[in-house]
Amino acid sequence: MKFYNVLAPTLLVLLMAGCGNNSEEKKDSFSLEINNPKKTYTPEDALNVSLINKKNIEIDSVVYFLNKDRIDISGNTISLSGKKLGEKTLSAKIYSDGEEFEASKNITILSSVKPKLYTYKVLETYPHDIKAYTQGLEFENDTLYESTGQYKESSLRKTDYKTGEVLQKVALADTYFAEGLTILNNKIYQLTWRENTGFIYNLKTMEQTGTFVYGNSREGWGLCHDAEKNIYKSDGTDRIWTLNSNTLAEKDYIEIFTNTSKISSVNELEWVDGKIYANVYQQGSIAIIDPSNGAVEGVIDLTDLKDKVTQHPGLDVLNGIAYNGEPNILYITGKNWDKLFKIEIVLK
Repeated sequence: MKFYNVLAPTLLVLLMAGCGNNSEEKKDSFSLEINNPKKTYTPEDALNVSLINKKNIEIDSVVYFLNKDRIDISGNTISLSGKKLGEKTLSAKIYSDGEEFEASKNITILSSVKPKLYTYKVLETYPHDIKAYTQGLEFENDTLYESTGQYKESSLRKTDYKTGEVLQKVALADTYFAEGLTILNNKIYQLTWRENTGFIYNLKTMEQTGTFVYGNSREGWGLCHDAEKNIYKSDGTDRIWTLNSNTLAEKDYIEIFTNTSKISSVNELEWVDGKIYANVYQQGSIAIIDPSNGAVEGVIDLTDLKDKVTQHPGLDVLNGIAYNGEPNILYITGKNWDKLFKIEIVLK
């Protein structure tokens, strides 16, 4: 028994070391090479790839993935057409006699489209509560709903946008910092910033009926939804998440890229004619995004709109986008702005 007690730990260490070496050997058995390498790629590109079998292992099959999505390969060519933009991992899973090996390569896919540049024309100006730290804005039946932030000041509001009158207001508990909102299936969905909690309200009564939590998304920033009842959520990064409208669980995400770079700090969201309009935090601009792949197709320059409101110490950035079904027309406000603007979007 004494001999066994001394020997067992030694055997265990040897076994663990053996497993580790085997794992490293498996990892180094294959490598993935791109024969036409570029610093970045676009969906118009096709990758010519080679799988290097370093130890002449007999291969049963190989499956290729872009992140977690399985992709097709024709010969040695992988088309990037229709793929989402962003920083991706191209990987090959190799199967041999019951064993699995993997080789991978990191790539960045940018948009193939240069964004169009837009400016604006103010059509109407309406009063807006100068104390409203606007985080979300959305129309429903010509009534404007607004989410306002700051700890101890956060609220959900139903307003008459033409007069600025607050028709109904729900105050959040002091521990919550409210963020974006969207309205779907007679329900209002409202985010909070760092509290990992979203609230669900009855649209008619504005009574809170439920809550939901976030999954992998870091924080709560903006919300919108499409005609197919998908909900989209920004989290302050370059990602916009797609949520299941029944469970609010995260299904997937897109990464927001132009033809040259990543767009971070994506904030307030609005769905407009099949595109996501996203306010870029502290930039005074709105990105027009293809929701299928994350490509920025246009940028609306609103940087001087803030100059048209009353200047005061608490004045903050543009952060409210609402669409009421009028072509090329948006309703814009910001944090502690005393005006709501009806603007026409004009190509520069």
